[in-house]
Amino acid sequence: MNTFYIYFFILFCISYLIITDQLVAKAFILVYELIKFHYYKTKFWLIHNPANPIVKYFMWRRAYKLAKELQDEFENRNK
Repeated sequence: MNTFYIYFFILFCISYLIITDQLVAKAFILVYELIKFHYYKTKFWLIHNPANPIVKYFMWRRAYKLAKELQDEFENRNK
């Protein structure tokens, strides 16, 4: 129950500062955008990092399909 009051007090203080001062509100928005940007950057890096084994598999599978299509096309042209 004490942590609830601590969180409530912190939220109340931040809300009071945001309501009373425009610069604090702008800073809060900028910090929120910065956190969101870092989240999306990290998410993008995890999804597209070539060191990730799952991404390696997807890259290998895409290259294998392309090689198979090119091989089939090459064999059809040579017939």
